Amino acid sequence: MADSFGPMRAGGTDDGVVASGPDGDPSREEPIRVLVVDDHALFRRGLEIVLAAEEDIQVVGEAGDGAEAVDKAADLLPDIVLMDVRMPKRGGIEACTSIKEVAPSAKIIMLTISDEEADLYDAIKAGATGYLLKEISTDEVATAIRAVADGQSQISPSMASKLLTEFKSMIQRTDERRLVPAPRLTDRELEVLKLVATGMNNRDIAKELFISENTVKNHVRNILEKLQLHSRMEAVVYAMREKILEIR
Repeated sequence: MADSFGPMRAGGTDDGVVASGPDGDPSREEPIRVLVVDDHALFRRGLEIVLAAEEDIQVVGEAGDGAEAVDKAADLLPDIVLMDVRMPKRGGIEACTSIKEVAPSAKIIMLTISDEEADLYDAIKAGATGYLLKEISTDEVATAIRAVADGQSQISPSMASKLLTEFKSMIQRTDERRLVPAPRLTDRELEVLKLVATGMNNRDIAKELFISENTVKNHVRNILEKLQLHSRMEAVVYAMREKILEIR
């Protein structure tokens, strides 16, 4: 599918998406319901045109700022919110927290021109499951939506490098004190978490550990429940901060 609007361009190998999930869930009967949020009407329309060509994805609404996005999310209860970071009235990062409150099952993908480390890190802390730069190809937007709907985390490669740098810096700033002991993960859960941290999806983890994909999903769910977190990306951040995982 050719690119249909300006801010995105067809990406080479460096413009791909990290931790890309499978091409949709064959067991999914209903299309993935998407809310598009951006302060540029032309960009919103471009996304709608691109996604309209995907049979398993349905744009159910749009919003021009973060405040409107929260209202629309509460009303429409979308599966995915595709949202810009910087918008008037209320920015995307601030809106993330409120959207998670009014539509807890919605997963948020930030789609932005901002490559600032602080924006990326704040978005993850606010509950975003993906962070993609608008330079990615239009094909990759649909791929990212499917992967996030299937429980994967998505991040543009150039930002993944910056996130890793931020992790290292954060760990250096953190002393050895813990107010609350870290929840105990089983050896198998630690194995799964380490592979999640490398960007593997459930299918690849299952092959690596010689277990079923459903077993991997159960392990990931148990990890999130034990750590009281909402996404795989948050689990990796937590594990690195608590030195459960070592960054080399």
